[in-house]
Amino acid sequence: MKKLEDYVVSIPDFPEPGIIFRDVTSILQDPEGLRLAIDSLLSMLKDVDFDVVVGAESRGFIFGTPVAYEKNKAFVLARKPGKLPRETVSMEYELEYGTGTVELHKDSIRPGQKVVIIDDLIATGGTVEAIAKLVEKLGGEIVKICFVMELAGLEGRKKLSKYDVESAIIYEGK
Repeated sequence: MKKLEDYVVSIPDFPEPGIIFRDVTSILQDPEGLRLAIDSLLSMLKDVDFDVVVGAESRGFIFGTPVAYEKNKAFVLARKPGKLPRETVSMEYELEYGTGTVELHKDSIRPGQKVVIIDDLIATGGTVEAIAKLVEKLGGEIVKICFVMELAGLEGRKKLSKYDVESAIIYEGK
């Protein structure tokens, strides 16, 4: 039986020399790879008490929605600016070359709700750190953050050190 990492296609020297790009879409293209990814996330949440799954745009939607469905929980979208139609709260965060912004609907998290954040990849951790801060600003409690893949060499866990973070696959490099 194949392991989840067997479904990841690694592309050397993309987007620049010396970088190995880990392509999560190759997991999605194979039914068994997709099943293994979702089952891995569900396993991470086996004994976790939570109310809401927040998925980070855009691949967090792909992996988070089936988890919310299977666990019979609400699903909330964390999106780029201007994509959500109702009143939002937003948080700016640092990127390697500039800044990014993420938004949640203002009414998407109620005070006291226990929240799980799901995304495909943790690199520098900035996006998910901003999402976590927004959840907390709305009164939610982050009980777990789950990733399909982690690029440990970029040290994203440092930004998320106060949270319970788990990844299905950990690559030591960048």
